[in-house]
Amino acid sequence: MSTSPERAIPEPVSQEDGVQALSHSPDSLQTRVQRTLEAARERGASDVQAVVSHSVGLELGVRKGEIETLEHERDQSLSLIVYFGQSKGAASTTDFSDQALIDTVEAACRIARYTEPDPYAGMPDPAFKASEWDDLDLDHPWGCSAAEATELARTIEAAGFAADERIENSEGASVSTRRAIAFLGDSQGFMGGYRSTRHSLSCALVARDAAGMQRDYAYTVARHAEDLTAAEQVGREAAERTVRRLGGRKLSTRNCPVLFAPEMARTLIGSFTRAIAGPSQYRESSFLLNAIGENVFPAWMQIEERPQTPRALGSAPFDGEGVRTRNRPLIADGVLQSYTLDSYAARRLGLEATGNAGGARNVTVAPGDKDFAALLAEMGTGFLVTELIGQGVNPVTGDYSRGAAGFWVENGELQYPVEEITIAGNLKDMFQRMAAVGTDVDRRGNIHTGSILIESMTVAGD
Repeated sequence: MSTSPERAIPEPVSQEDGVQALSHSPDSLQTRVQRTLEAARERGASDVQAVVSHSVGLELGVRKGEIETLEHERDQSLSLIVYFGQSKGAASTTDFSDQALIDTVEAACRIARYTEPDPYAGMPDPAFKASEWDDLDLDHPWGCSAAEATELARTIEAAGFAADERIENSEGASVSTRRAIAFLGDSQGFMGGYRSTRHSLSCALVARDAAGMQRDYAYTVARHAEDLTAAEQVGREAAERTVRRLGGRKLSTRNCPVLFAPEMARTLIGSFTRAIAGPSQYRESSFLLNAIGENVFPAWMQIEERPQTPRALGSAPFDGEGVRTRNRPLIADGVLQSYTLDSYAARRLGLEATGNAGGARNVTVAPGDKDFAALLAEMGTGFLVTELIGQGVNPVTGDYSRGAAGFWVENGELQYPVEEITIAGNLKDMFQRMAAVGTDVDRRGNIHTGSILIESMTVAGD
């Protein structure tokens, strides 16, 4: 991999050597899974599922050029679920010795023997299990030593300080890198595992002017180091975001259009995915209860789950039960197509598992044809949300009320920063009143969406 001088990112390492070498081979992990399955069956379990995982990583933080945190991670765990008929027991351990394996199996079996049967408990339908899968390009170890991470973090922070003289303090710059491997096996014959990596850079800064101080941050995260934003750019972006918040004002209470920047728009889609998750449906605790076939969004809205996307942060060839994942629509032409279900939720609802043990993966909102500037122009006059505060979302009713900060917009142009206000509405109404999704898609997570414009919300201030 070639890098520009600005990036100054250490080269990747081979899969088996260097800074991110794993202590356990795929064969050794698979052997532990197999031993666990055999030990549970020998003790009378009718079915068993076991997961063995191992990870290595580095977390380093610098503040004002000095190392503030340095953590080397080397973790491992073994967990299993056993069934005695429809009675379930679970146990886990971080000790990989033979005796610890036996003790963990016996603990899970004891729990199962004293647990009341659940008619919906049990293993997934074998017909839904993954039998083969593509390489999703998830494993890219990064040759970043502690010394290199220190220099990288210092570079990020220094770029932030140099970007504007009003930057007077730092909450730190950080570098994180992690590599993991996991194997899952069960008594139905499934056995599968894969390696994955996740790397990130971040920075949080403090600026001051005559009106007071403000704080903001910037970050980048990717499977592969070459996909990270340049270190200097992370620092500059943190500075720019911080400085533009200086001089924040309050607003009087009003109804107006609201534009959610991509990082904040992600939270709206997150509320949607939680509402269609299996537990929310069978517990009848969702504002989208029994909503399959309903017009949840405007007719132009398309939302897909794409767990098979190469290199994406949410990708996986199979879920936490070994059920195959697949790219599929969640919203088509505004209409809800499916819930996200593991096998237990599927049985509770009388439906089929969708490969979502562990949640939805790479939920992707189809962008429209307008970039961020065009969305500001379409909004004309209204409020741009760049920060949300608090957890004021009722998942049962959809009532929405959260503290917010951002910018007041007039004639499609940012006028001044806004702080200490609340935005309110109801998610069902907010979804229906979405006017556009921008092309500025943020892929730094498990939800991929551009900015989202809502026709009108209550903005409560003075």
